[in-house]
Amino acid sequence: MKKVLLTLAFVSFAVANTFGQSDSTYTGGDYNKWSIEVGAGVNKPFKAFTADYYTGVEPLTVELGARYMFNTKFGLKLSGSYGNFNEFDKSLEFKTNYVMANLQGVFNLGRIMNFEQFTKSFGLLGHAGAGWYQLSFDGDNASDAKDNGINFMAGLTGQIKLSKRIVFNLDATIYGNSLQQKNFDGYGTVDAQVFDAWMLTATGGFTFYLGSKDVHADWYIETDKTKEQLDALEKRVGDLETMLNDTDKDGVPDYLDAEPNTTTGVAVNSKGQAIDNNGNGVPDELESYMAKTYGDPTKSATSSSSAYTSNNELIRNLINEGYVCTYFNFNESKPTNVSTEGIDFILTYLRNNPKANVEIIGHADEVGRTSYNDQLSVKRAEAVKAILVKAKIDASRLKVVPAGEDRSVEPSSDGARRLVRRVTFRVN
Repeated sequence: MKKVLLTLAFVSFAVANTFGQSDSTYTGGDYNKWSIEVGAGVNKPFKAFTADYYTGVEPLTVELGARYMFNTKFGLKLSGSYGNFNEFDKSLEFKTNYVMANLQGVFNLGRIMNFEQFTKSFGLLGHAGAGWYQLSFDGDNASDAKDNGINFMAGLTGQIKLSKRIVFNLDATIYGNSLQQKNFDGYGTVDAQVFDAWMLTATGGFTFYLGSKDVHADWYIETDKTKEQLDALEKRVGDLETMLNDTDKDGVPDYLDAEPNTTTGVAVNSKGQAIDNNGNGVPDELESYMAKTYGDPTKSATSSSSAYTSNNELIRNLINEGYVCTYFNFNESKPTNVSTEGIDFILTYLRNNPKANVEIIGHADEVGRTSYNDQLSVKRAEAVKAILVKAKIDASRLKVVPAGEDRSVEPSSDGARRLVRRVTFRVN
């Protein structure tokens, strides 16, 4: 008998190693592998009885087992069970007790069949193996020798996860005894067949997971780890995209841009700073445009160009004629990120001209009620004023002027309406 059990154990471990090696993806320490299982229920022997002896569904079967999972799909379980059964209804009296010790392979069918979403709370295990059994008889047949031999079994275990550490089980297992000599009642002999004694058990119980990890192999889903890795990679890509943002569209990423609110369209250096060779605070490209439009400030006052004005006056004309604006999204009073350079332009002018005052003129498109748009134009102007005040410009130098709806564009054109959702300025 010992040789048979040792042979079965060796074969089981060989199969376990084969399955474990073929699934190297799931090996490792990301999940717990050990568990203890207890259960109790009923049994029903349904073959190998002497005439006039039979039994019903008996209410006593108890089981205790320890299981080790080599990976998330396959493991081994060593278990022992005890039960008894006796006469039922009009049967002649008898009582039989049995004990079993079994070594079984356990298959996580939820993982094998890739029921990953379904099996987050419900699981299904298959198990099959072999072991040793012993029958003992009470009553008139108690003096007979005990009957023992090898049994084979297979079953299914449904799982309901109660917590990370505890699972409720419902199990059904069928047993076939090999070379059983006595009938289950103990009075007759079994026909000379290899398998002629069968029993079915149905039990309910609990599995207790052991280990320091958060999850057991029964419930570990490889995609959970993959998802974490993908999330981390996505975050890194997102951070990289944020670093590469170019708010002022000057061709220099924000993380390298020393001046991230450069006026759109002007030339910048490698640090994103507007090129201002003469150091007068006005980008060279803008200064060139102003010179072409209003005259060249580098010429003397006696020059034949009657359009000559000072740099400050050129800038003031640029502001008052609406070349400096701050834009807003539909129905919003917060300036868009790419248009804050207009506010910065005004801020620079007011700091360089401490006696100058500015009117902040709010506009809105004509979508919606006029009264609402009037209020929105005020809110937009006040939002710009608040930014300048926080930049330490005296509020007495700033005047909010609501212009309400701007009807100068076609209201059905979204692109045109974007041009009138703005704040303009007038300095004096």
